[in-house]
Amino acid sequence: MTSRFEKFSERARRVLSLAQEEAQRFNHTYISTEHVLLGLVRETDGVASRVLANLGVEPNKIRSAVEFIIGRGERTSGGEIGLTPRAKKVIELAVDEARRLNHHYIGTEHLLIGLLREGEGVAAGVLESLGVNLDKTRAETSRILTQSLQQPQTGSTSKTGSRTPTLDQLGVDLTKAAQSGKLDPTVGREKEIQRVIQILSRRTKNNPVLVGEPGVGKTAIVEALAQRISKNEVPSMLQGKRLVTLDMGALVAGTKYRGEFEERLKKVVEEIRAAGNCVLFIDEMHTMVGAGAAEGAVDAANILKPSLARGELQTIGATTLDDYRKYVERDPALERRFQPV
Repeated sequence: MTSRFEKFSERARRVLSLAQEEAQRFNHTYISTEHVLLGLVRETDGVASRVLANLGVEPNKIRSAVEFIIGRGERTSGGEIGLTPRAKKVIELAVDEARRLNHHYIGTEHLLIGLLREGEGVAAGVLESLGVNLDKTRAETSRILTQSLQQPQTGSTSKTGSRTPTLDQLGVDLTKAAQSGKLDPTVGREKEIQRVIQILSRRTKNNPVLVGEPGVGKTAIVEALAQRISKNEVPSMLQGKRLVTLDMGALVAGTKYRGEFEERLKKVVEEIRAAGNCVLFIDEMHTMVGAGAAEGAVDAANILKPSLARGELQTIGATTLDDYRKYVERDPALERRFQPV
């Protein structure tokens, strides 16, 4: 996808793919505002879909209204389907809306507001006929985003002592550090930060690994992400998350007996699974391979792989290119869970 869509969340990108599908279903040779609207409705996990549902708009009513207005085109021979000037304007307005809200991503909510701000396309007309206007949409979007930020954080504050004691003991909560102003601001690295956010927002292979030489700023990228999470400047699915760095050395320390390390790491994984709002950061990720594997015990990577495969554990790794090739690439089951950045 072109650089124009670089800051689009995974869900927003999917909306545009669904819009193309809708255009093809109608035998249209273009993607316009109505196709984008149908794409938003089909992306049911997005903020836009929740906003419309909360405003009492039923997806089937949107589809019926669009079908009534535009009808079907003649069968075409395929080929490239491009955006109409109105659809391009919607995207420009979505980007502007994100900038206005100081969001560092473009999500489904920004596309919905873009459709309404454009004001003259089929989508705006359909939404208006169903009682949806710009002020209501902005207010409901703000309410949902604020709620999604507050709810997990309230939960994590009250549950930290009871739900993640082992993780708290062995890790450092970077989002908490960011909220306390303990992290230095990151200059530049916008492209890498956006790429990490995009990977984390995926449904599959959503574990980024930062690969680069020592001192290039891999940890700084993760700290920048923690700062954005703490300020709510991330897509809705990352809002309210705790970004916790896990020290493999601390995990291994003091585990003299067979199975002791295994038990400790499994406890951490279980706490993360139960809490449901943690993203792990493992620096020197290659140390997972072989970590704790004394006297026939299982190493850290093999303990984490099942949880990574089931999507119960989301992890950001960091390592050098040499160590990535030497340790991670040699373990295909581990490698396919991670996306290099």
